Amino acid sequence: MKRLLATLVILVLIGFAAFKAGVWWLADQRMAEARQTLEPYGVLHRGSISSGVEGRLVLNGASWQDFELTQPLGITRAELDTGSTVSLLSALVDPNTLPAQWTLRLDGLGLTLDPTMLRNWVTAEGANSDGDPALFVLSCAPDPRQQLGSGDLIRMGVTALAGDGFVRQNPGKLHAELNTINTGSLELDWPEARIRVQDSEVSVASGSEPMSLTVRDGGLMRRIAAYCAREAGIETTVWAGRAVEALAAGLEARGLAASDQLRALYRQWLLEGGELTMNLQPDQPLFGVPVRAGESDGEGPSWQVRYNGAGVPDVYLTEAEPVMQETPEVAVEPVVPREDPETESWHPADLENAGQWIDRQVRVTLSNDNVVEGRLVSVSERELEVARVVAGGEVAYPMLIRAIVNFEVWRRGRAQ
Repeated sequence: MKRLLATLVILVLIGFAAFKAGVWWLADQRMAEARQTLEPYGVLHRGSISSGVEGRLVLNGASWQDFELTQPLGITRAELDTGSTVSLLSALVDPNTLPAQWTLRLDGLGLTLDPTMLRNWVTAEGANSDGDPALFVLSCAPDPRQQLGSGDLIRMGVTALAGDGFVRQNPGKLHAELNTINTGSLELDWPEARIRVQDSEVSVASGSEPMSLTVRDGGLMRRIAAYCAREAGIETTVWAGRAVEALAAGLEARGLAASDQLRALYRQWLLEGGELTMNLQPDQPLFGVPVRAGESDGEGPSWQVRYNGAGVPDVYLTEAEPVMQETPEVAVEPVVPREDPETESWHPADLENAGQWIDRQVRVTLSNDNVVEGRLVSVSERELEVARVVAGGEVAYPMLIRAIVNFEVWRRGRAQ
């Protein structure tokens, strides 16, 4: 009997160790595939891998460095719960077999803001690829070209974005939340939607029902309105009026006009913030916002929107003749060169912050005029290491920081 019990214990321990090792290896393979897929957009660090026999996969200390940002997004803990050991192993072997019900928790999300890290916090450029003016323009200076950016958020006291995320997939609904500290939250409910993973690509299969998106600003909009109005030297009501006019001008350029209630709702949100719930259909033009014909005479569908729990009627767009806005002479040249995500080239970088470019392609010019190009491996107080591909392998070249006269990073950046 004792021998049988000892044998069972040994078999259990061997099975447990095999499960742990198998999950670790499979998760490492899937993360390597994800890193390769995301390579054109940034660098993914998976952190350490652990698991639980109840069907949990945990990544600790993961991070994502987007090529368009100067600071990485840190993820203290990411936990995928599939509900059972078999479901977890099946999903890791073949991501297409992700079970009908699972949850993903992201704890300790953190992004430190830098004055030059973002092209714009609200809109990437002043016009889209068709030349139409931006819809959402929040100017925070006397010059209307100077829009709200990460530097403004820092001066407002928002030095970092931090919070937690949560995704729950059920057979009949997709639910997601993003809760941040002092900067609001997002909540999404999407009936009949399902997240699918195929060939390392993540997609969402939607149903016939629209998604419900709830935005809570946590008092941020009041702070933004007060700050931007002060920087522009005007009253907050005047500042909000300018933003509403910018929205109207952007819509007019697209052959649309906002209803009075839509303009009033946008103005109220800019001044007071609060809770805004709206129905959206991502696969429809304008995300499902109804567009009435010009001759509808006030009759037609209305956008389902709730503000602070109360329904808002008569929120819609109307067809109109496109009105091309003349660009004022003062705004022909931007105040700061805008970032162009399609342009890649060498960009000078601060050597003191070289550590944030780990695993990126860099070019180092030394005091003796030698130039070294390769992948940045490590950075210390005295030296940095750059790996170069030689004969099919990599050779690391350590270089003293005091001997470096120029440090550049290959990245997407400002248009040349």
